[in-house]
Amino acid sequence: MKLIYGKQDFKTLERAEENCFLMTNGLGGFSSWTMAGSVTRNDHAVLMACTQAPNHRYNLVHRLCETMVIGEKEFSLSSQRFVDGSQEKGYEYLTGFSYEDVPVWRYQIGGVEIVKKAGMIQEANTVAVTYEICNRGREACTLLVMPFFQFVKKGDNLTREQKFLFQNGKITSNGLTVYEKTSGRVEVTKPAYEQYYYAYDACDGRREQGLAYGDHRIFVEVPSDSVKSFEVVYSMEPEAPGGKAIVEEMKEVRKGLEQTAGFTMPVARALSKSASQFIAKRCSTEGDTILAGYPFFEDWGRDTMIALPGCTLAVNQPERAKRILKTFMEHEKKGLMPNLFPEGGQEPAYNTVDASLLFINCVYLYYQKTKDKEFLKEAYPVMEDIIFWYQKGTDYGIHMEDDGLLMAGEKFDQVTWMDVRVGEILPTPRHGKPVEINAYWYNALCIMDWAGKLLGKKADYQEMADKTRESFVREFWMEEKGYLKDVVSGTKADEQIRCNQIWAVSFPFTMLSKEQEKQVVQTVFEKLYTPYGLRTLAMDDEEFHPYYGGEQMDRDMAYHQGTVWTFPLGAYYLAYLKVYDYERAAVEQVTEQMEVLESALREGCIGQLPEIYDGKSPASSKGCFAQAWSVGELLRVYEAVEQVWRTVK
Repeated sequence: MKLIYGKQDFKTLERAEENCFLMTNGLGGFSSWTMAGSVTRNDHAVLMACTQAPNHRYNLVHRLCETMVIGEKEFSLSSQRFVDGSQEKGYEYLTGFSYEDVPVWRYQIGGVEIVKKAGMIQEANTVAVTYEICNRGREACTLLVMPFFQFVKKGDNLTREQKFLFQNGKITSNGLTVYEKTSGRVEVTKPAYEQYYYAYDACDGRREQGLAYGDHRIFVEVPSDSVKSFEVVYSMEPEAPGGKAIVEEMKEVRKGLEQTAGFTMPVARALSKSASQFIAKRCSTEGDTILAGYPFFEDWGRDTMIALPGCTLAVNQPERAKRILKTFMEHEKKGLMPNLFPEGGQEPAYNTVDASLLFINCVYLYYQKTKDKEFLKEAYPVMEDIIFWYQKGTDYGIHMEDDGLLMAGEKFDQVTWMDVRVGEILPTPRHGKPVEINAYWYNALCIMDWAGKLLGKKADYQEMADKTRESFVREFWMEEKGYLKDVVSGTKADEQIRCNQIWAVSFPFTMLSKEQEKQVVQTVFEKLYTPYGLRTLAMDDEEFHPYYGGEQMDRDMAYHQGTVWTFPLGAYYLAYLKVYDYERAAVEQVTEQMEVLESALREGCIGQLPEIYDGKSPASSKGCFAQAWSVGELLRVYEAVEQVWRTVK
């Protein structure tokens, strides 16, 4: 799917800065800036390198200042807001921007047209920007590109005390080195600093300004009635391919991903490529991992287990799934899977109740996709250990009660995905028996029973599963209200209408009757559904927050109190299809409702799905502009829908 933007999208600098793009290198490094050419976040960068995959990131090349000189006149091609209120307005000469496999900009100034492209190599901290300049004017023109650097850890701010050395195409600062390769001429300039205003950080209460340093510029002269190509490559390796080769390689890699996935629907084809941007190497485990979201998040156990089925299995990359699952198997401890992997020799953090149960579900989905019995045999002892410890009791108050249901959480620990803590305030206290955790628990018990029979094991989990099902229906189902409690805790939070109940319908093994499941789906649609995600709390609840933004405290208090999250939308659609038996009318309904996702791909991070939206009116993406589980869960829906269409057409 080629997403195209024209002058209508660049009416103002604000409009031109609404959308950015993302390129990743499979190490945790990335390249991202707006289609206007500006940096509106301190995390935007031409080259955000990763020196130790996937989280040791450094903002090396922050932005490029581009100027076109025609005769005696100078025209800015780049756009940028500065702290002093001044602006570059290169967007005024931007005639088009498109993104399919690489970002492409088209500028026109008089008789000069410039086509700019960018690309990034996989498993290397290398980025390229290429220019093709067609001068059909009567005067010669010169393109000037001045790079500005930070060489600081992601999120940090450059200070004027930091020293830079530029010599023979090599930039060194803060113990880091970047090699600059260009087909243009290089001219050393007087050292200069730029102080940026980060509009998209400012609205979220983050650091709203930053500094960058430049000391040289690169230029190419283009005579009248001629065409010249020009490129600049930045790499942490002394030898790197040419810019054009880098751009072409990125195109081929992405087209290969699309072909492997095999989707026919345009949005699904686009998302199949976006999914790979979250897969990265992890040095500490020597395996693969899934980054939760860009530009803020690292790799977390819970997010990985939710994103994995869609980001690997749905796109026909089961070997990636197996490598990730094996990494987690090696680090299981007392029945818990890591929620945060170690860095620098530290121990993993295990503060999640759901990652282990979701791991068991992932093994099941992997087997359904591959019929890989040998891996199931390998995973089975780990799965047994999880059930043993959850039944006996493990850390963070996680244990099975006499009624067969799981309890989780104690003190100020938040172990479900609604895990915000603000000092000593828990905006969504879910200590007790959370609905989705017990749905996962029952699903895991049924999978263990299935796997045991398949592998010829003597263990029998069916009796435990039956007891859990009976208790779940008794404790969670509210017949007079027609929906499930969010948690069993004896507090007012129990009967709040939240999206967590949808997983009690969407998972492979569930506990409710068909009619009860339909009522849950109907309640979720009536109270929580939006085309871009599910609200985390019903709008008529007194604790509902309609907007997400502002300082950290304001954002945290709204995060799970009505804010729309994209990833539960996948579970809703799968649950809807299930309760209506994948009938043609149901599949048509879901297919039509998902059409609006094409507009979501055009907004925020182009070609990606975000983390969240406002609860009241989900019009603009917020939080992470690209979120793994959002992409993964919607890909699972597309996979299910296309399987049906293949059988009826």
